[in-house]
Amino acid sequence: MATELERFKLQQFLNSLKSKTGRGTELISLYIPAGRPLSEVAEVLRSEYSSASNIKDRTTRHHVLDALTAVMQRLKLFKTTPPNGLVIFAGYVEGDSPGSEKLEVHVLEPPEKLKVWLYRCDSRFYTEILDDMIAVKESYGLIVIDRGEAAFAVLRGKSLQIVKEIESGVPRKHRAGGQSARRFERIIEQLTHEFYKRVGEYANKIFLEIPDLKGVVVGGPGPSKEEFLKGDYLHYQLKDKVLGVFDVGYGGEAGIYELLNRAQDLLKDVQYIKEREAVNELLYHVARDTGLAIYGEEEVRKAIEAGAVRTLLVSEAVKKARVHYKCRACGFENQETIEGEEVKCSNCGSLDTEIVERIPLIEELSKLAESSGAEVVLVSLETGEGREFLKVFGGIAAILRYKL
Repeated sequence: MATELERFKLQQFLNSLKSKTGRGTELISLYIPAGRPLSEVAEVLRSEYSSASNIKDRTTRHHVLDALTAVMQRLKLFKTTPPNGLVIFAGYVEGDSPGSEKLEVHVLEPPEKLKVWLYRCDSRFYTEILDDMIAVKESYGLIVIDRGEAAFAVLRGKSLQIVKEIESGVPRKHRAGGQSARRFERIIEQLTHEFYKRVGEYANKIFLEIPDLKGVVVGGPGPSKEEFLKGDYLHYQLKDKVLGVFDVGYGGEAGIYELLNRAQDLLKDVQYIKEREAVNELLYHVARDTGLAIYGEEEVRKAIEAGAVRTLLVSEAVKKARVHYKCRACGFENQETIEGEEVKCSNCGSLDTEIVERIPLIEELSKLAESSGAEVVLVSLETGEGREFLKVFGGIAAILRYKL
């Protein structure tokens, strides 16, 4: 299974592919399943080449034949199909102006064993199979309930979605009046029963439709959660997936967030929880000035090189790149972090520079950190903590093993 960094890199690559279009049905997507002989694949491609030779439009014919030739040339680099299979994207991608199309060829081994064969020639690259491979496949249902209200949420990967909030209409207190206390109590119990039925109906509707639901966590500020679970309100399939029941001080959306905190140990492997824990630990060290939290690229880079970083935190929104460049004006070579496409020579100030190597800063720092034994946490913008992390710390920070 792909690591978080590998998953992120593949997601960025797929997002880039999705933004590309062809002039017509000229973009080739080829998925070769694990174990399929490459000789068979080559035979299929030769047949497609023969068919494409009959395309009437001259430009389309030229583009498709070039793309097929490029795919067949890439296949010759492999003796056998890789263990997980092989995916090739090739075709002339539209540029900013007519006639500026450029042939692109991308070859990759999928993160999981590929089981399907696909050859498609279309106006876009077909990425759905890879999208499904890197999609987070585990979801958790969250329910917070008391006699006054209930809230439902779905936790998936780095995303928390508050799906629904409902109110019960059950009176909380009763002052002495014309009706007896016993009769009023029966009315309250009946209204509560009806409310629990509504909660169960909403829960069944929301969570039973999630095919990859791994578990349900229930919380609330009073005994309602236990009453609800003991009653015949929740579908038996959901009852079987209840992982834990927790006391929380609030209802509604606030209760959902508190429930997440209470259930951290239970949900510790979920990326949302990992991310929040890492950011909150960073904030703890910053607030108490322990000397174990640093931020900013330069400081973090020095700490990684010293082997002092325990956890590297990098925002997925960081768009900078690390480049190795040569200056054509003065011959100076250097490595720098840049934002954009151009790099100015730090020796003479010239913009006449050649970029020898370019790597996204996220990837470069993450690889450095992993090589030193540090944990890497990619912080998304899905959470409030993640957005605050980018705003306050610039998206790059680290928790240290020891003070520097």
